[in-house]
Amino acid sequence: MAQDVFGDADVMALRELPDPLVGPDRVLVEVRAAGVNPVDAAVRAGYLQGLLPHHFPLVPGWDVAGVVVSTGHAVTGFAPGDEVFGFQRQDHVQHGGYASLIAATERGLARKPASMSFTEAAGLGLCGLTALQSLRAAGVGPGDAVLVHAAAGGVGHLAVQIARALGAERVLGTASPRNHDFVRSLGAEPVAYGDALVDNVAEAVGGDGRVDVAFDCAGGAALGDSPALVRDPARIVSIVDDNVLGLGGRYVFATPVASDLEWLAARVDEGVLRVEVQQTFPLAEAVDAHRLLDGGHVRGKVVLTV
Repeated sequence: MAQDVFGDADVMALRELPDPLVGPDRVLVEVRAAGVNPVDAAVRAGYLQGLLPHHFPLVPGWDVAGVVVSTGHAVTGFAPGDEVFGFQRQDHVQHGGYASLIAATERGLARKPASMSFTEAAGLGLCGLTALQSLRAAGVGPGDAVLVHAAAGGVGHLAVQIARALGAERVLGTASPRNHDFVRSLGAEPVAYGDALVDNVAEAVGGDGRVDVAFDCAGGAALGDSPALVRDPARIVSIVDDNVLGLGGRYVFATPVASDLEWLAARVDEGVLRVEVQQTFPLAEAVDAHRLLDGGHVRGKVVLTV
């Protein structure tokens, strides 16, 4: 699925392009599934032009899972036939994962968890790294009470589980009422968002009514309320709103790190981390997948199958 201009979902179309070049440090992967993320829609619309160079024809997609076809001569960690997943944000935006083949960077790949399907694994890389790196930036550890804003979403539902894996004593997650049971199933205490958020958290937490960490996956009012929810504003982390810096917190943009992908894979195989896939679409229906994502309220992940 490629595009020649920026715009809405309809700018993407199924087409034939030359096979990607495989440099000495690249891994050619036959894509079996590709995760669909809000950042893909931002790339498609041109919102990231001021941050990264873009080139047409542009194939979106930073989340992939598939099988290694061949490797460059300098690659030592993978061999043909390996089942892999990864986060493939590269320095230039052009050759993404909405394709049958991708020339992947070694730093953004890891072996697929044996207990996970390609479809599930395609939803793990970007969101899992974002959650893990954000929670580490906030110093989440044993005894902490962590609040995850938008806990039923792609990043949020993984953040709930990862916070637990990092030792958090309690995890609270904001979600709409229809997703409260889902949030509970992940190991978090659901909290209603909205005008009464501060009071709702205070009631749930008790004591001084505050948590140790607030992880913002929503922005807007959720971030605005966060200083009143935490004991130390330095432990507010946002992935969607850089206004967090003015509050004394941290802004995180996920980085491809192989060891972090391996950490996520290990937690999956231990049975403490899972990916919720709300819906899959064939690659040729990526336009419909983007329309679903653009509508908001997706539980977990949307994935393209190739």
